[in-house]
Amino acid sequence: MGWLSDSVPPPADTHAVWLDRGMNVCDRYFKSGCPPHTSPLRVQTGMRVITIGIDPHKSSHTAVAVDGAGHKTGQRRFVVNAGTFTQLMRWCEPWPERRFAIEGAGGLGRALAQQLAAAGEDVVDVPSTLSARARLLATGGDRKTDPADALHVAQVAPFRQDLRKVTPEDQSTILRLLTERHDDLVNERTHTTNRLHAVLRDLLPGGAPTGLSADKAATLMKGIRPITATDNCRRDIARDLLAHLRRLDRQAKANEAQIRDALAASQTTLTSLPGLGTVLAARILGHIGDIDRFPTEHHFASYVGAAPLDASSGKNIRHRLNTGGNRALNSALHIIAVCQIRNPGRGQDYYLRKIAEGKTPAEARRALKRRLSNVVYRIMKRDRRSHLATAA
Repeated sequence: MGWLSDSVPPPADTHAVWLDRGMNVCDRYFKSGCPPHTSPLRVQTGMRVITIGIDPHKSSHTAVAVDGAGHKTGQRRFVVNAGTFTQLMRWCEPWPERRFAIEGAGGLGRALAQQLAAAGEDVVDVPSTLSARARLLATGGDRKTDPADALHVAQVAPFRQDLRKVTPEDQSTILRLLTERHDDLVNERTHTTNRLHAVLRDLLPGGAPTGLSADKAATLMKGIRPITATDNCRRDIARDLLAHLRRLDRQAKANEAQIRDALAASQTTLTSLPGLGTVLAARILGHIGDIDRFPTEHHFASYVGAAPLDASSGKNIRHRLNTGGNRALNSALHIIAVCQIRNPGRGQDYYLRKIAEGKTPAEARRALKRRLSNVVYRIMKRDRRSHLATAA
């Protein structure tokens, strides 16, 4: 196709042949309704990209193959077992030029998506909200079946260039697993501490003080002398809760050590940002993964929910609070902002300057979160470039 331009002249002996062929290619490409991702080169060489949409479930996966015009060319349901991936690849053999679109590649379709990515297949993650909108436009209602869902997933994938490409799991996945485990341990420890505090309230005059820990609870329980059988039962329950609390403390300490080791292996410099500790840095890296999937810092801010949403109408230009985005990352930015507001530094100076401009504390804090989103994005981009230079 470059031979049709002025900058790259074609060979003299093939000028007329390629000119006619190029015009035919362009006509077929723009008049046949080919999706944006289908290049004229593939049309010229006769290659047809087949999009295979998959609707995953716990016990079965439904796959539907569509051509470039969105017409169904194949359908099959696979039972989830050890041979699902092999059966799927055997079924896809007639379409060497293929692309997989999986609804919820980070959820029920994670295992299959990772197997396909490890095999070198082109796999994209289609959000369930996107396929639901396609189903609503196609049916006009909420009627749904597994084949219909897979068909809609396959039909919308070619027209969205911003879908997340599924890549094999790496260090960021390890960080995300460790931080999720850390959150589970912290929540369970809080629940156990509250239960122990409630039991000690009935065993001790005045109850246990706030800020209860395993050592404080053990000291308090040494002075308990049960009188009734009911108090004996409460003391036994308190001992079990105390043992469970100590076990959770050990697991949380070991988990934090694992997070530190995994974070050191990632060679990140995020912890240099004031207010950003080890666990928060691991959470950010685990949820973001490859920072290159965000073209600009504005895309990144929208993903983390730090950018306001346009709500303009006519001459009225206004914005509203973004309550969407990745809430785990938004929570991490909130914690960083609160820490910087409390301690002297550039974050506190920026916050006070926004207050002086007439903004409310909440508005000034949101403005600081937006700036912190840009800082986090730049740090991760710098680390990415440093890693590429080291690898080279």
